[in-house]
Amino acid sequence: MPSDSIQATTPWWRHPMVWLVVAGPAIVVLAGFATWALAARGSDQPVSAESRTGSLAPATQARNHAATAHR
Repeated sequence: MPSDSIQATTPWWRHPMVWLVVAGPAIVVLAGFATWALAARGSDQPVSAESRTGSLAPATQARNHAATAHR
C-alpha cells in the first residue's frame, strides 16, 4: 500500500501542520480578549494636587492630562 493513500485517509486533525496554522490565530484572539478585559476594568484615578510636588511633577501632570476627558 503506497504512503499517499494512507495520508489521504488520515483525518485533518491528525496532521500537526493544521494545529500550527490554527494555534497562531487562536492565541492572538485569546490575547486580544485578555487585553480587552484589562482595558475594560478602567483606568487609574488622577493623582491629587498634594502629590504633584517633587521630581515627578511633570510626569504626574502629563499623566493627569492624558486621563482627563477632552471637552
